[in-house]
Amino acid sequence: MDLASLVAVILSLSAAFAYFNFRFIGLPTTIGVMLIALALSGGLLALGWLGVADLPARAARMLAAVDFDKALMDGMLSFLLFAGALHVNSEDLARKKWSIGLLATLGVLLSTFIVGALTYFLLAALGLAAPFVYCLLFGALISPTDPIAVLATLKKAGIAKTLETKIAGESLFNDGVGVVVFIVILGVVQQAETAAGPAGAGALTAHAFETFMLEALGGIAFGYALGWLGFYLLKSVDNYQVEILLTLALVMGGYTLAHAVHVSGPIAVVVAGLIIGNRGRRYAMSQTTRARLDNFWELLDEILNVVLFVLIGLEVLILQWQGAYFAAGVLAIPLILLARLVSVGVPISFLRSVVGREFSENAVKILVWGGLKGGISVALALTLPPGPERDVFLVITYIVVVFSITVQGLTIGRVAKRLSVD
Repeated sequence: MDLASLVAVILSLSAAFAYFNFRFIGLPTTIGVMLIALALSGGLLALGWLGVADLPARAARMLAAVDFDKALMDGMLSFLLFAGALHVNSEDLARKKWSIGLLATLGVLLSTFIVGALTYFLLAALGLAAPFVYCLLFGALISPTDPIAVLATLKKAGIAKTLETKIAGESLFNDGVGVVVFIVILGVVQQAETAAGPAGAGALTAHAFETFMLEALGGIAFGYALGWLGFYLLKSVDNYQVEILLTLALVMGGYTLAHAVHVSGPIAVVVAGLIIGNRGRRYAMSQTTRARLDNFWELLDEILNVVLFVLIGLEVLILQWQGAYFAAGVLAIPLILLARLVSVGVPISFLRSVVGREFSENAVKILVWGGLKGGISVALALTLPPGPERDVFLVITYIVVVFSITVQGLTIGRVAKRLSVD
């Protein structure tokens, strides 16, 4: 199937699923289309197991032609992050900078090593022993909260504004940190410097620090320069068509250039989006431009989100399903929630006791349950080197992501309201 036909099929399925969900199910669009795609995938797999038709094999071949990693990480991600950052208030973000900064850095690092260690022992107990460095890779890809899933869910969750800012801000930045940590550990794996146990993690420290400084801090600086360049360009014209084109060029060109100079593209796009969405919106755009720009990016955000979640639902067709893999995925869910609890609780306890920051009584619980996983984790899992470790971690990642989006995503609003009342 050629690329045009493939895109046509995916867009048609996305539109059909969105329509069906809106008319008959009524779930949040992203969650609804993913569940419908999961149901379709499950039906095709059942037909294959019954030997009724070769539809599952044909669908899997079609889906295998979609490079999910490149489609998300080098395509959709930059647009989705910019669209999300465009509507985050930078003043609210600045007031929560210490909370967001610690959660997005120390929190991700803590979670990476906790998940890695717990997964190492879990797989060994199930007879699926994997090198510790692979378990760390899994920890790095599953630890960040996915900004796409989080922002899509927060729109309808009804969470208090201060807590919503913390969750949204953390998710916008910690995916960049998670990707940096993942790249560092993956480099070790590709160089065959594997380790059989937790002691092997020490070899990563120096290289991790160097890469973090270059990628993360370089991404912030690059995004700051990119945002101000966009601001001055937008301020010099008053034509909404041209200004929308400028923001598109800012996202696509800036993301590509960030990768070329080896800084974090996701972080750069988020910083640029915050500048354009706040100072640019206030001082560089007319009322007409603001309205048109918001409509354009909201529509693009909705379309790409639907397509992404449909792809997540269909990816089940290309996974290697085994009983032990499924058991590992289910058992990994409470372990990852435990790691999230520690990685959120430690920074917040530090800010409460040492810095004197105030947090609501149930902030940790809401942050833990609101820390959704999503497409970024699946995309990173697909970049793992071929082998049995890749197969098992792909299945685990998929199960955790589906649980996170459906169970946590559908209940975070009610959980937040109940804890707020309590």
